[in-house]
Amino acid sequence: MTLPTFTDFYTLFPYIILTVWTCVLLLVDLFIPKNRKSITAMLSALGIAVTLGYTVTQVGITGKGFNNMVALDGFSTFANILLLVSGLFGIALAYGYNNRMNMQRGEYYTLLLFSLTGMMLMSQATDLIIVFLALELLSIPLYVLSAISRRLDSEESGVKYFLLGAFASGFLVYGIALIFGATGSTALNDIFFAASSGTFSLLLTIGAALLLVGFSFKVAAVPFHMWTPDVYQGAPTPVTAFMSSGAKIAGFVALFRVFAVAFPALSDDLTNVLWVLSALTMIVGNFVALSQTNIKRLLAYSAIAQAGYILMAFVPYGNKEVAPIAIASGLFYLVAYTVSNFGTWGVVIALEKAENKGLELDDYAGLAKKYPALAIAMTIFMLSLIGFPPTLGMVGKFYLFRSAMDGGFVGLAIIGVLTSVVSAYYYLRVVVNMYMKEGDPTVENETWLNFTTAITAIVTVVVSLVPNILFLLASTAVF
Repeated sequence: MTLPTFTDFYTLFPYIILTVWTCVLLLVDLFIPKNRKSITAMLSALGIAVTLGYTVTQVGITGKGFNNMVALDGFSTFANILLLVSGLFGIALAYGYNNRMNMQRGEYYTLLLFSLTGMMLMSQATDLIIVFLALELLSIPLYVLSAISRRLDSEESGVKYFLLGAFASGFLVYGIALIFGATGSTALNDIFFAASSGTFSLLLTIGAALLLVGFSFKVAAVPFHMWTPDVYQGAPTPVTAFMSSGAKIAGFVALFRVFAVAFPALSDDLTNVLWVLSALTMIVGNFVALSQTNIKRLLAYSAIAQAGYILMAFVPYGNKEVAPIAIASGLFYLVAYTVSNFGTWGVVIALEKAENKGLELDDYAGLAKKYPALAIAMTIFMLSLIGFPPTLGMVGKFYLFRSAMDGGFVGLAIIGVLTSVVSAYYYLRVVVNMYMKEGDPTVENETWLNFTTAITAIVTVVVSLVPNILFLLASTAVF
């Protein structure tokens, strides 16, 4: 189904709904008492739910708007649904945590919503100018959220994230400038035609490489990952959970669209670079995680490693026969990672105490004996991140490895398998502590936190038993 011709706004209607809702909520929050900021959280969740409901009605509709600068298609709709669900999970994790840590402020939720609007805009951008604007819109609220608890380590993480984020944005802008100089346009389709003419210059290749640097920072790919452990550890844990999922989704969907649409002609030059990025990210992320004893730093390096696996799906993007299945595999794994990731952070938040207590691996000792349901959920998430059945992560990695092998990158698939074996050591350390060590942990019994942990655990297992449905949806979402 195509769009009606009478308006451009339909292409961005979910984005517009959420943006207007957030601006109104920013004003409404002024009249909500300081001890009733849970109302702001509920209104934020309601805004996301309304936007999600409308986004679902756009499934199967395609079209472009605003002089072809944004697109509404299966790819953007799939990404927006996943992002909006991530926003709901982010609010659910923060609801009780913010009360417990005395940081229940209305601006927390409006900043989260503004960041979410940037992520949604990035999924629909078909012009590099819009990509840059969306990147800044999603990033600036995250810089503030990283420091919102006003602790020293939180403020440090916010400053680090801001400085390195600004540095990465500089790479992106410079890349856009070079691409415009080489092609005379920032529209992805125009860049494609210019690059396909066979007369593209060195400027275009360098510009594409600089774009890759900017996106690699956002998804925490090696060697652009150095901000990740410190920011993940210092930021409030619900912010870390939302950042590690939402920003990664937005970064990868922009990477997929920009390079698959605009730069397939440069695949001979970029494929080897992507291969090295993927391999390095898997190796460094998994091996450095082995030595971590703080659960937030461990999960930070885990997030880096997971970015390497998702990058694996994009290495054969220049192969017309393999690229659609490879991108669908990447989208599938983004869902698997997002679900497992939010569940994992839900357990971490349940055990976390004030002053950064409860964040060491030893704090998980005895959890299975005292809180068996929570230990079972954490075990499911750890097995999913490893890629062990019966979990969604196992199916996702199967699709990723198959895509790499179909593209002729058997060596990369082997690296993926071997690093997954390495990852089993540090993921199973958490399980060993829960089941085989004595301890007396205490957890927070919060309704929305428990709901998020339970629903993500159920989805991780149940969907893995019928993965074809999700993979079919991901396949139909490929542009």
